[in-house]
Amino acid sequence: MRTEFTFELPRGYVDGAGQVHRTGVMRLATARDELVPLRDDRVRENPAYLSVVLLGRVVERIGSVTDIHAGVIEDLFASDLAFLQDFYRRINAEGHTRAQVTCPSCATGFAVDLAGGRLGES
Repeated sequence: MRTEFTFELPRGYVDGAGQVHRTGVMRLATARDELVPLRDDRVRENPAYLSVVLLGRVVERIGSVTDIHAGVIEDLFASDLAFLQDFYRRINAEGHTRAQVTCPSCATGFAVDLAGGRLGES
């Protein structure tokens, strides 16, 4: 069973030294991952903070950064946060990273892999 999924952030995480990190790994969430953040004071005060704490638990690394926590997730660009929220939903609810899209020019439908790899590669 596949429990870890690679991804590529649209913009990338910029660390304290200014280095940009775009590729990363997210693991499947456990029940504990979804329950523990509900006891977090930041989540109790602002329920919108739930996804930040949750992503801080399941993102294993971003580039060479392996100490991923809510503070790292807070520093992501909004587009990268939205990407990770969607990625989390896809791997935990649907079990894959593929999405159906339609070409805006020719209206042909096809699948893309949001993980950034080619379809069929894993």
